[in-house]
Amino acid sequence: MEGSDSGVHFLNLSYFFRILYETVFGVGNPGSAFSGFLEFLGNLWLLLTVLAVLISMAAIGVLVYSTTRLFQVRQEDAPLYATISQYEEHERLESSRWAYIKELISGTNEASWRQAIIEADIILDELLTRLGYVGDSVGEKLRQVSPAQFQTLNNAWEAHRVRNQIAHEGSSFELTDRLAYRTIANYEAVFREHEEL
Repeated sequence: MEGSDSGVHFLNLSYFFRILYETVFGVGNPGSAFSGFLEFLGNLWLLLTVLAVLISMAAIGVLVYSTTRLFQVRQEDAPLYATISQYEEHERLESSRWAYIKELISGTNEASWRQAIIEADIILDELLTRLGYVGDSVGEKLRQVSPAQFQTLNNAWEAHRVRNQIAHEGSSFELTDRLAYRTIANYEAVFREHEEL
């Protein structure tokens, strides 16, 4: 006999895969430690899945609430941040500036009255510029105004003269409360004629 070989001459892969499968999934060997470990992992996975679903539902609830609340807040704040026309902006600005002037003139000291008159003259200068009059000073602009177009031209001149006395004579010019109130009343008449207030 030519070399008596007694042994297995083939490899049975099915057998090895069956052993591996039984080891991993505990088939045929219910008490194995690995089988218990796989069962533990299965339970852990189930627990994590349930927790993930609950957390996701809570997150979706928070997201829906936050989005709804954000929409409500934007609706409430919309008027505060709405774009206003240039005319409305000018009206609001002039109204607040005039309120500041009225507050100054209602004060009890001469410095406040002087400041009120100077502020009112600045508004008069801006008004004349908007009406198309050009010049380096309020006086130059007022010289171009026709009394037919500007019914309160005399009021403007009288008020501006007081402002000039305040500016040029300084503290030597005595500003009485009566003169201060009359000057602001003159400015107010001009502004009302041209719908500045």
